[in-house]
Formats: sequence, structure tokens, C-alpha cells
Amino acid sequence: MGHVAFPLDVVVVGGCGHVGLPLAMAFADRGLRSVAYDINEVAVDLVNGGRIPFDEPGGTEMLARIIAAKTFRATSDRSVISNAQHVVVVIGTPVDEHLNPDARAVPDAVRALKDCLRAGQLLVLRSTVFPGVTTLVEREVAGLDIDVTFCPERIAEGKAMTELFTLPQIVSGRTDDVLARAEKLFGALTQQTVRVTPEEAELAKLFTNTWRYIKFAAANQLYMMANDAGLDFERVRQAITFDYPRAQDMPRAGFAAGPCLFKDTMQLAAFNDNKFVLGHSAMLVNEGLPLYVVSKMAERFDLTDKTVGILGMAFKGESDDTRSSLSYKLKRILRFRCEEVLCADPYVTTDANLTPEPELLARADIVVIGTPHDRYRELVTATPVVDIWGITGNGVRV
Repeated sequence: MGHVAFPLDVVVVGGCGHVGLPLAMAFADRGLRSVAYDINEVAVDLVNGGRIPFDEPGGTEMLARIIAAKTFRATSDRSVISNAQHVVVVIGTPVDEHLNPDARAVPDAVRALKDCLRAGQLLVLRSTVFPGVTTLVEREVAGLDIDVTFCPERIAEGKAMTELFTLPQIVSGRTDDVLARAEKLFGALTQQTVRVTPEEAELAKLFTNTWRYIKFAAANQLYMMANDAGLDFERVRQAITFDYPRAQDMPRAGFAAGPCLFKDTMQLAAFNDNKFVLGHSAMLVNEGLPLYVVSKMAERFDLTDKTVGILGMAFKGESDDTRSSLSYKLKRILRFRCEEVLCADPYVTTDANLTPEPELLARADIVVIGTPHDRYRELVTATPVVDIWGITGNGVRV
């Protein structure tokens, strides 16, 4: 493929979201002419005004820096796609209500952008895709003289401004030329890259999230076993992990949720013709934990006339992201069992029904730690606290 001059280095499609915006900003911070393209005009205006639509530590400072340097901007004008040498598509593969992945989501999105694509571009698929989707995208752009690569995102939410520059980047391609182009692009961010085929990269991303999901399920299953025996799982876990290297990856018990782990485990199950027994078992354990907690609460307390408060509605600690949070599943279950459910979270701004934390603590008969925010470690209240995470050190065992 011959050299083609483009006025922009990178455009990120879906560039104002949790995955796309930190990436577009990181490229700009390294001097690449970067644009975040997004159909969400409200988010675009926020970003151009120097505000990030979600919590990302270190992001606000970086955004101010790159706006001042004029290496970055956001836009809802799709024609900008034609001006970039590298087009990064951040559109994940969703699962439907039956947990079946939509393998056409990404190829259809690329098809909708075809009129903006130009010869000489490198099309980078970034979000998780169902195995085989990269091939479908390659067929979609066949004849356009465009290279396609899948370079999976593996950043922990809330740590993008650090991990984008420190973690090795997996790159994939059919030819050495495509691999070299992908390595050069991400070489602006990180010194280490790992070369694999597109199919290997697709599985690498799914395996990564599924492995974490299974580890959380194992811890949650062990928690239930210890709890049913009247023992404190967190004390057992701390005894196991203390200065013992081979057990350092044993997580605490708690709600394993978020926009990726569960979804990607189900995608892997579908890829394996629903024969993924371990994955399905992990789903039953993790998704069943809220019901287990409520059932155990009902054994200890008469919930019918109780007000229960849930502290933490984000899907993980120190986050404002409520996507797929099991705290909301806990809320739905409790609404059938108790008089009233109150919810609070110091970070979440997208839920208009939250109760101020002091009011929740004053009104609740029972408090449940839904999300392990660090501030709850110092929680002081005379109200019984149900703490499956073991972060308070003085929770009521249920």
C-alpha cells in the first residue's frame, strides 16, 4: 500500500465513551493529531468544553493540556473520518436478552461508515468482538484498499491514563505490513506490543475477561460455603493470601459485574456452541449472589416492615459507572421483600433516584454494602451492616 497523506493521524469512532475518549486523548497527548467522533452531541460539547462525561482520574488535566496544544478535538461530523490515516472503531458486540451475541453489529457499523473510508487508511477494531468479526469486517471493506487490524482494549476502567502507556498492546494482522502499521500506531503509547493473528487476538480479549469472571465466581462460591458454615470468608482469604505468592490472585467476595465480564463470558459460551460449562457455572454463581444475600438476610431479619439501604450503586469501587451493576439487581430483589429500599452512591450522577448518604443512614433499618468504595471502610453506624466484601471489618454475617 503506497503512502497517502492525511491531515489527521487518528479519528476514534465512538470517541466520547469510556473506551474511546481516553484512547483518543492518549494519542493526542503523545503528539498525534487526534479527533474523537461521536453521535452524542451532548458528550461532544462537554469534551470540547474541557469536561469528561464520566469519572477518569487524570483525564481532566490531560484534556486541558491537549486542547491547549490543539492536538485534539471532538466532533459529531462524520466527514472527519475521511481525513484520518487511522480509523479506530470502538463499537462492542452486544448480547441480546437471550445472551446471544450480535456478530453483525460491528460489520454493520463499518458498512454505515464506508462512504467515509478512504484508500490507504488503517481500520482498527478496538472493542471486544465475537470471534470471526474481524474477518467479516475485512470482507466488508474488500476492494477499498484499506488495512484491517484488531487491537483489543485491556484497560481497567479508571486507570486508562496510566495503563494505556504501560500495558503491552496486542496487535493483529494478516500480513507483516498490517502488523507493522498497527505497531507503529500503538508504539506512540507503549513500548511493548505482542503480535498475533486476528482470531488469536479475538480469543485473547474474551479469554482475559472470562478468566477474571471465573476467578470472581470461585471466590463467591467459596464465600457462600464459608458463610453457610457460619465462618468469615474474608478472614479465611486473608489467612490464605498472607505472604503466600500462589494465592495472591484470590479476590474478595462481592458482586462481579460491569459492562464486559459477564457479556464476554456469554460470548465465549456462544462461540463454543453453549458447551462452556465453566462459564455458565460462573454466571450462575455471580448473578445469583444478590439473591443469595437477600435470602440470607431474610433468615436473620424480618424484612417485611424494614427499610433497607444500599451503599454503592456503581459496578465497582471508586467508579461512577452503573452499567450492569448488580447493586440494581439487589435493589429489585429487595423491593419484593422489604418495605422500602434506599440507594446512595458518592460517585454516581446518572441516577436521579439516589438518596443522600446521611439520610439513608438515618432512615435505614439495615444497610448493605453494594459497592466497595474506600470510604465505606470507615463507615460508622449503629445500624446493622451487611458487608459481603469484608471491607468494613464489622459487618453482620448473613
